[in-house]
Amino acid sequence: MKAAKFQMPTTPFFSELRKRINAHFKEIDIKPTGGLQLYIKAAIITVAFVATYLHVIFFTSPYLIVNLLECILLGLATAAIGFNIMHDGAHGSFSKSKWVNDLAGMSINMLGANVYLWKSKHNVIHHTFTNIEGLDDDIDAKPFLRLCDNQKKYQIHRFQHLYFWAVYALLYIYWIFYTDYKKYFTGKVGELPFKKMDLSDHISFWGFKLIHGFFFVALPIYFVGFLPWLIGFLTYTFCTGFVMSIVFQLAHTVEDSHFPMVNLETGMLEDEWALHQLKTTSNFATKNKIVSWLTGGLNFQIEHHLFPHISHIHYPEISKIVKQVCEEYEIKYNEYSKVRLAVHSHIGHLKQMGRIS
Repeated sequence: MKAAKFQMPTTPFFSELRKRINAHFKEIDIKPTGGLQLYIKAAIITVAFVATYLHVIFFTSPYLIVNLLECILLGLATAAIGFNIMHDGAHGSFSKSKWVNDLAGMSINMLGANVYLWKSKHNVIHHTFTNIEGLDDDIDAKPFLRLCDNQKKYQIHRFQHLYFWAVYALLYIYWIFYTDYKKYFTGKVGELPFKKMDLSDHISFWGFKLIHGFFFVALPIYFVGFLPWLIGFLTYTFCTGFVMSIVFQLAHTVEDSHFPMVNLETGMLEDEWALHQLKTTSNFATKNKIVSWLTGGLNFQIEHHLFPHISHIHYPEISKIVKQVCEEYEIKYNEYSKVRLAVHSHIGHLKQMGRIS
C-alpha cells in the first residue's frame, strides 16, 4: 500500500490548539523539552537497571526465586528506559541539546534494538498513519492476533482474548532477534521503504548488535551457565515484551479505537491528521502518578501523538488544554480512568475482532 493522504483541515481546531499550547509554554517560561526533573528520573532508572544487571550476573543468588525476581525487575527497568529515556530522546524532546537527545535515543541500541530503524517505524510511520492496516506496522501481529477488522480472520482468533498475553511476551525477543534484521535487509517497515542508511548507520547497527550479544548472551552464559542464562533471559525478555506491548495496546487497540481505511481510488483518508490521531488514540490512568512515571507519560497518548516533540513531563499540564479545546470543538477525547478499565476494553476489543468477519 502506498502512503495515504489526509484531508485538509475544515476547522481551526488544531491551529487553535497549537496556539494555546505555545502560549502555555511562553507563559510559564520553560522549554517544551525535558529538564532537571527528567534527568533525575533517567538517572534513577539507569542506576536501577545497571545495579540489577550487575547483581544478577556477578552476584547471583543461590535461590532461584530471587534470581527470577531480579530478571523481572531488569525487564521492568528495560521497559522504563524505553518509555522514559529512549522514547523522548528519539523524538527530540528529552533535551534542548541534539547530542543529548541522540545519546538518550541510542539507549535502545544497548538494549538490543536499533534507534534508526525504530525512528523510521515509530516517528515517521506510526505517528503519521496510526491504526491504518497495511501502513502502521504496530498493529501488525498477523497471524497470531487480529487487531482490526480490516485484517484477515483465522479460527484461532476466537481465542485471542485468552492467549494474547503470551504473544505480547514474545514482542521484545522477536523484535531484537528477528524484525530488526527483517527491516534492515529489506529496507522496509511493513510495505513502506525507509530512508537509506549511511555507512555510520550500518556500523552502528552491527556494532551494537554485537555489544548486546556480548553483555546479554555471552557474558551471562560464561558466569552463570547456559541453562540458568536461558531461564533468566527468557524471564527478562518476556517481562519486557509484555509491559511494552500492553502499554501500546491500551493506547491504540481498545473498544473506542478507530481503524480508518484508505480510499483506494483517491488514496485519501476520511479525516485531517489531528482528528485522525484523536480517533485512533486513547489515554488511560492519567491521574495515577505511578503509572505516569513508569510509562514515561505514554498513558497520555493523545497528547503525545498530537505533540510528539514535547517531553512527557509536560503532558499532565497540556492535557488540560487539549481537553478544553476538544470540548469547545465537540471532538471526542478518548480516556479510561484506570488501567483495569483500559485492559478490560482491550480484551473486549480482542473478543470482538475474534468474532466478527
